[in-house]
Amino acid sequence: MLLRESYREGNTVKKRTLANISALPAEVIEGLKVLLRGGVAVASAEEAFVIERSLPHGHVAAVLGAARACGAEQWFASAPAALRSVVMALLVARVVSPASKLATHRMLCAQTATHSLSRLLKLDDIELDQLYAALDWLGEAQEGIEKRLAQQHLSGSMLVLYDLTSTWLTGRCCELAAHGYSRDGKRDDPQIVFGLICTSDGCPVAVEVFAGNTADPATVASQVDKLKHRYGIEKLAWVGDRGMLTQARIDTVLRPAGLDWVSSLRAPQMAALAQDKGPFQPSLFDERNLLEVTSEAFPGERLIVCRNPLLAEERSRKREALLQATEAELMKIAEATKRMRNRLKGIEAIALRVGRIIDHFKMAKHFELNITDSSFTWLRKSEQIQQEAALDGLYVVRTSLSATELPAEAAVTAYKGLAVVERAFRSLKTVDLQVRPVFHWNAQRVRAHVFLCMLAYYVEWHMRETLKPMLFDDEYIEFARATRVSPVAKARRSDHAKAKDATRLSEDGLPLHSFRTLLDDLATLAYNVCHTPLNPQAKIVMITRPTPVQKKAFHLLNVSPAICTQ
Repeated sequence: MLLRESYREGNTVKKRTLANISALPAEVIEGLKVLLRGGVAVASAEEAFVIERSLPHGHVAAVLGAARACGAEQWFASAPAALRSVVMALLVARVVSPASKLATHRMLCAQTATHSLSRLLKLDDIELDQLYAALDWLGEAQEGIEKRLAQQHLSGSMLVLYDLTSTWLTGRCCELAAHGYSRDGKRDDPQIVFGLICTSDGCPVAVEVFAGNTADPATVASQVDKLKHRYGIEKLAWVGDRGMLTQARIDTVLRPAGLDWVSSLRAPQMAALAQDKGPFQPSLFDERNLLEVTSEAFPGERLIVCRNPLLAEERSRKREALLQATEAELMKIAEATKRMRNRLKGIEAIALRVGRIIDHFKMAKHFELNITDSSFTWLRKSEQIQQEAALDGLYVVRTSLSATELPAEAAVTAYKGLAVVERAFRSLKTVDLQVRPVFHWNAQRVRAHVFLCMLAYYVEWHMRETLKPMLFDDEYIEFARATRVSPVAKARRSDHAKAKDATRLSEDGLPLHSFRTLLDDLATLAYNVCHTPLNPQAKIVMITRPTPVQKKAFHLLNVSPAICTQ
């Protein structure tokens, strides 16, 4: 490190070395550089700037920018001016750090803020009542926002995915709280049920909350009315599972509304079809894993019979394992009727123990039981087991659409596309947005809370699509589907996705993330509030320099963290 001087002799510019300062401490050298540039050298960084507050910022800036790109400002444009930023804060906070409204309020308050959101939206003096007022407004605006999303994503589309899930409530004061079939295994707690409408690629469009004891098929009518009459979507094909689109629901709701459908047959309907058409031998599926049939029992519909050999093998293995496990327990009961001490006897006592075993393994239909006062024997129903085994690996997709509108392969793909709704439920209920447990008691606020979570998932879905090069998500999933031999075959990740899994690096060598860990990484980009000792009242905001990973994320999202601070 040399200190050099430029000088002129006549018309010639020359340079000479004044000193070798390489041995000086690094901070002294940096001070000399500042002085020579016309600045003022200070003894330490603290004398130049004092950092008053440092808040996690990058994840907030990313989600806020993504929400604005999704049109959130237009969604909330009709809200009272005082509530627009509050509703936006609720939406962003649900993605960044999902929590109760009280905890969200503490995240936004100036003294207890855990990130920069309140500063970006100028909500440092926010009151808790404002959050609840914003939530109430959002519940009232749900129909208008959903109409906007439906017309944006479903106009010109044909398929709409619909599925139902449940989540538990805290407390018993909400009128929607009821005991019903719990998908979460929380049978002792009251719950609500909500149905989610998605596009064929999984983008959420609308959500509806029902009482916790509402059966799946009973929810279809209101959803059909919502899309067809309220939102003006005329041409749609409803895709739902066999528990949702029952024959009664098709006859009473979908046919009168002039809507088409894609669903599947129940096991008894499959058995009747096999009996009517003859056994579906594996040789029928040699060339393709599906074949198309018609039946008088389903007029105006196409039935696509699919056979998955791997599924057939797994069901056969599982059935035999359950049969053997049941017989092992039944053997213990039979031995108990023959022992010398404490002998099990009496029809009722023996039947009670047998019933517990049969109910536990769900194998009652496969055994013929013979119970007397002093003995117990059983036999497998071999013929019935063989009849059931003949249907292993088979499922039948039913649709009212013609082959020109929806080929057989596309119909199977559409039905299997319900998996993306299940993926949405996973994000909504667990790893990302944590819709449960619901702490609200008022039914309208419960509905507004679920709708807020749906909008948060809408933003997350678009962020995931944009950030795929940085995530473990498969960027070429559509190509993998197109090149798959049959839609019945097991889905495979693309070679590119397998390479990402193996190396855990993106193509540019940066580490890959899940969506949640990427937000954690972005959160390390800090929002620093500083001042100088000369003027402590003048606040200076400084954003830390983004890392290569953060820079790439903001580039993909087309968001500038610095712009969000203005």
